[in-house]
Amino acid sequence: MLSDNEMGLVLAVSSSVFIGSSFILKKKGLKRAAANGTRAGFGGYTYLLEPLWWVGLVTMTFGEIANFVAYVYAPAVLVTPLGALSIIISAVLAHFLLNEKLRKMGVWGCVCCIVGSVMIVIHAPQEQTPNSVEEIWTLSMQPAFLVYVAISMSIVLALILYCEPLCGQTNVLVYIGICSLMGSLTVMSIKAVGIAIKLTLEGINQIWYPETWFFVMVAAICVVMQMIYLNKALDTFNAAIVSPIYYVMFTTLTIVASAIMFKDWNGQNTESIASEICGFITVLTGTVILHATREEEQASSGRRRWQDSGKSFDEEHLTSLYSPEY
Repeated sequence: MLSDNEMGLVLAVSSSVFIGSSFILKKKGLKRAAANGTRAGFGGYTYLLEPLWWVGLVTMTFGEIANFVAYVYAPAVLVTPLGALSIIISAVLAHFLLNEKLRKMGVWGCVCCIVGSVMIVIHAPQEQTPNSVEEIWTLSMQPAFLVYVAISMSIVLALILYCEPLCGQTNVLVYIGICSLMGSLTVMSIKAVGIAIKLTLEGINQIWYPETWFFVMVAAICVVMQMIYLNKALDTFNAAIVSPIYYVMFTTLTIVASAIMFKDWNGQNTESIASEICGFITVLTGTVILHATREEEQASSGRRRWQDSGKSFDEEHLTSLYSPEY
């Protein structure tokens, strides 16, 4: 019988495999659709008639569900960094199936992600799952976590009301800061909802507790806010810049929020905590390297298309970056 941490690990890795594969399936579907109609990057929607694109969408849905359930069984310090494995899966499959060559630096990025992930898995804390939603509510009412929520919401309001009108179109940290802070609260509330569902399925009904519906409401609000500002970031800035910065900020803040609320590191010695932090930094480094090599590959691909199409290089490169194919 698998322990909770082992179950969370299996689900987190499965999620990465599903999500990483879904990018390739969707892109192959987009390429097939482009051969029979207008490319998605130019406003076409023929990909909606392509079965392979829908297979990719369903695969991604399974991945997101697995990721959601993983948070029920394992601490965020274990689950969240393992999301980087989806980038490795995507990069390796793209190398073999889409002829998007993985450069030497990209290989080193993959190695960093794998080494960092192994370090995190080995030293991950064993989470004590709460026995009721009321217990989770008590954890969320801790002074330390309330301070975190108050600081986060204050920063979000400052970014929305003051920074966004002033420099939202020129500073990528404005939109990503909002996404990441709201994202950390999303994970905490979704984890609470997931635990409530798990307990209910085990026969300990949590549906009638008002705390359960409070966490559902918070999760819904945070997800909507997160998606709105992530879309703004992707629409305004280069995707190759947004993705690694968002991953670093979101992952860091989620781990901090979980450590405060669920006391993930309680009972661990300094050596284990230091090893987890080193593993986390190694994963972040690998992620940044992988995204940097992707950007270089897209730029060189844009130059090749520019030579064939007669468009300006900047126009072709922007089309590539904003297309759903990437």
